[in-house]
Amino acid sequence: MVESNTNIKKNEAIERKFEIPNFTIKELRDAVPKHCFERDTLRSMYFVAHDFTLISILFYLATFINTFQWLPVRMVMWVAYWICQGVVCTGVWVLAHECGHGSFSSNKNVNNIMGLIMHSFLLVPYHSWRISHSQHHKNTGSMEKEVVFIPLTRKQSGLPSKSEDTEGDGPHSIFEESPILIMLDIVKVMLLGWPAYILVNATGRAYPEKWTSHFNPFSLQYTKNQFWDVVLSVVGVSVTISFLVYFSNLYGSATVINYYVIPYLFVNFWLVLITYLQHTDPKLPHYREGLWNFQRGALLAVDRSYGILNYFHHNIADTHVVHHLFSTMPHYHAKEATEHIKKHLGKHYISDNTPIARALWRSWIKCRFVEDEGDIVFFKY
Repeated sequence: MVESNTNIKKNEAIERKFEIPNFTIKELRDAVPKHCFERDTLRSMYFVAHDFTLISILFYLATFINTFQWLPVRMVMWVAYWICQGVVCTGVWVLAHECGHGSFSSNKNVNNIMGLIMHSFLLVPYHSWRISHSQHHKNTGSMEKEVVFIPLTRKQSGLPSKSEDTEGDGPHSIFEESPILIMLDIVKVMLLGWPAYILVNATGRAYPEKWTSHFNPFSLQYTKNQFWDVVLSVVGVSVTISFLVYFSNLYGSATVINYYVIPYLFVNFWLVLITYLQHTDPKLPHYREGLWNFQRGALLAVDRSYGILNYFHHNIADTHVVHHLFSTMPHYHAKEATEHIKKHLGKHYISDNTPIARALWRSWIKCRFVEDEGDIVFFKY
């Protein structure tokens, strides 16, 4: 066991009375009924049909918006369309994400064909992201190996060493901003953080190269054997962009912006919001090599309910702990599996019922950096 290493530093865990979990994957898997791991292609296809039917209905209804003469009515209806279409398209994103994990079908080709179609529809390079996302799952919570949601250290934040820091564990004046500036930062990240990540690896792990990108088949985050998968991903996104350009020329840019681009930005919003809050919370620690293992990392996720949106988002937010433990489990079994895992994990199961807006503000303010040293570290501010 790694805990036998006398050099392991658990100071912060001791201070916060955080008990480090010691479960095996077999033990956790045995706690879940076997049928929860069964994948049904037809059932998965039902959800695809369900989502694209809703998308089509919303699109059709939107064609009547401009027939209303009163501008305020048109604006309210466009906003309603943008929000609703963004919610439903996020569900498609989740289904494509399942394809990347192999949880959509037991047939690899079905997974990759459906995933490529659905993710390309949403301008996501399917294979490129599938590959990098698998690294996130394999290394969640690891300070050395995680590829996204990597906390800044005290040194990277520009703070003095802990022994010389007069502000101690915080709050630190260096992070003080007006509420308006904080809100602007949040909006910027929520709308543009996702495309910035896939285009230039913003907030991702740094690589010694000029252009780390999900659109660069030569990027160091991919192996030579993955070259053509990345190329195919770029082709898929390019086809969608070509259609958007074609329809812009045919119907006008404003039409494409209203029907597609703004809902796409709402998809980005939900994607970043959900994933950020799944992995960023004051009570979530991060492990260094001395203590990290897969199952401990997988448990560093927060289940949160988004109310009725759980239905449209296929429960990606309120069953994320189970998803990290067993990423090939289809979403339609995740709620049942979560109930069994909750019982088995006890106090090690992390969920939070704080209202989403409040949770976002709290995490944004209080999750600024972690210490440069220590094998288990918590966010500070």
